[in-house]
Amino acid sequence: MGRAKIAITLDEETLGAVDRLVRDHRFPNRSQAIQEALDDKLARLAHSRLAQECAKLDRGCEQALAEEGMGGELAEWPEY
Repeated sequence: MGRAKIAITLDEETLGAVDRLVRDHRFPNRSQAIQEALDDKLARLAHSRLAQECAKLDRGCEQALAEEGMGGELAEWPEY
């Protein structure tokens, strides 16, 4: 995947924290630290969106769909 160079502005406290991570060899450089932080945030936002959409589902309707057509089969399932 290609990369693009951008310029960002960070407050001094955040930049200091990033620099400490680099100095402590947690990341090879500032760019990598910021890249991973941004990737992590984007993944959490995507997961959060999925959770919000799932919360909109009607629980009773979903339960009925899951159990549809299983009336006779349930008795045949082994006991766990």
